[in-house]
Amino acid sequence: MKEGSTEAPTRHPLAWEDPQFYDEAALDAELRRVFDICHGCRRCFNLCDSFPRLFDLVDESPTGELDEVKSQDFKSVVDACTLCDMCFMTKCPYVPPHEFDLDFPHLMLRYRATEARNGHVNVAARELGKTDRNGRLAQPVAALANIAASHNPVTRPVMEAVAGISAHADLPRYHSRTFVMSAKQTPPQRDDTAPAHARKAVLYATCFVNYNKPRTGEAALQVLAKNGVETQVVYPACCGMPFLEQGDIAKVAQQARKVSAALIPWIDRGYDIVTLTASCGLMLKLEWPLILPDDPGIKRLAEATVDIAEYVVDIAKTEGLVPGLKPIDGGVSVHLACHARAQNMGPKAAEMMRLIPDTKVDVIERCSGHGGTFGVLKGTHEVAMKVGVPVAKTALTQAHGALVSECPLAGKHILQVMRERASADQRVPAESVHPIELLARSYGLDV
Repeated sequence: MKEGSTEAPTRHPLAWEDPQFYDEAALDAELRRVFDICHGCRRCFNLCDSFPRLFDLVDESPTGELDEVKSQDFKSVVDACTLCDMCFMTKCPYVPPHEFDLDFPHLMLRYRATEARNGHVNVAARELGKTDRNGRLAQPVAALANIAASHNPVTRPVMEAVAGISAHADLPRYHSRTFVMSAKQTPPQRDDTAPAHARKAVLYATCFVNYNKPRTGEAALQVLAKNGVETQVVYPACCGMPFLEQGDIAKVAQQARKVSAALIPWIDRGYDIVTLTASCGLMLKLEWPLILPDDPGIKRLAEATVDIAEYVVDIAKTEGLVPGLKPIDGGVSVHLACHARAQNMGPKAAEMMRLIPDTKVDVIERCSGHGGTFGVLKGTHEVAMKVGVPVAKTALTQAHGALVSECPLAGKHILQVMRERASADQRVPAESVHPIELLARSYGLDV
């Protein structure tokens, strides 16, 4: 038998339309096969809470082996998985093409898909996952929504009791002016003499940037305009990552078809497709093609999609960036988001930050623990905080003035853990931002 991790990992398409995918006996057999291999290896013991839970189940069983662990106890292992993909991408020696053929995250997804088909859905997670609906409802009353979502001693206990949202979790803000609106109302002036003036790009706004963090999109628009890129903003719908977390694969496929139908015509017109958050980039590039492997449009879109940091780094290497970047005081801690690492594009956020002159840049390569709804729900918030401690401790040790992450929720979560863990003499940045926002700041752009 050949040693694992000696070849590039590959992934199989998800057979979610095959009834066997949801067969509970077949699922249980596969869980036991994979868990037994994990028990014998234990290389992932410190990645997240799923593996310690699994190993505790085995170690506390009468025989100390998986055969005495009850199948109903597997749910605790599945519930702790945030689908960060780091076990598959960085640790597991048995991923395909190894003959053991392990894909732990997609096995957890299969379990959730089976639960969802049987009507066992976390209602709070399901409602939080309806990001477009929530964004549209909150937009006209953004100020009131933000007051309710702040650490308000009146509203937050009610939200926890009624909606299952932890009263202690930092929640994202909403804005009355979405990114799509601001892009139409105040588009930046493009420098058509810049070296990259021949490029054309469509920014896929993403639900989070559109409703919760317009500044990220505005920064991307301004940086690209300064560098001559003709840029359009398109947002037909959410990429479906929140539905993937819940195992609603059919809904993800629906979102993929809707979004791709809006973006593919831009590819025909010579535009690159640029994503603004790591999770959305992962969906368009990798998850959608595994869910709809026979859709040529999905494959074509995946090949045309790049992350914003990846795009800027390519401009820097190919045409060269417009000069004018100034140092960032205090240095930068770059959290490499799990869903950015899973795209197999290299540490592009760190590469982009190192384009800023005379600025100390340090990298943190570890999961923040947030995992979308996982980090804000009452039942999992404390676990998310625990998983985030190593990242926060590293950032506190680096003691830089700026913290950036390609995952906006991860950045917010890391800051919360840092505030809770920091001693009186340790430095905590005022906010976390997307790397493109810091690049815009380095240019002196108004974002």
